[in-house]
Amino acid sequence: MIRYALKCEFDHDFEAWFSNSDAYDDQRTRHLIECPHCGTVNVGKAIMAPMVRTSETVENRQMSAQKALMEAAHKIRKHVETNFDYVGDSFAQEARDMHEGTTPERPIYGEASGKDIKALVDDGIPVAPLPAAPLPAASSPDAKPNKRLN
Repeated sequence: MIRYALKCEFDHDFEAWFSNSDAYDDQRTRHLIECPHCGTVNVGKAIMAPMVRTSETVENRQMSAQKALMEAAHKIRKHVETNFDYVGDSFAQEARDMHEGTTPERPIYGEASGKDIKALVDDGIPVAPLPAAPLPAASSPDAKPNKRLN
């Protein structure tokens, strides 16, 4: 596993783990890496200090923590996909309509561009990225891409 410090086009800093550097390159090329703060997929590596391994025990703890985080992300994603309304590309408009009171509030998720997400956040409309969790079912035809939730 390798950890990268990343930065989005809006200067949000965050970290992400990848199985190797090729996995990072592949996911970035396919726009699968997104900023957890604003949702943009225009993300690149940031400067970071190298991690120095002091013992195998530390590495094992890190792997266990990573596994726990991935399981939690999977559970969150599954809960949202089961209990929220999928609104597809109309996410930004639906979130705005609910915020303005023209549509009844309900939990939704869907897709939105980084620009649309930034506009929602700038207008005080609460949104959050749906955790991207590599799931075994991700290759199935029913699998949906990473979504935003409101």
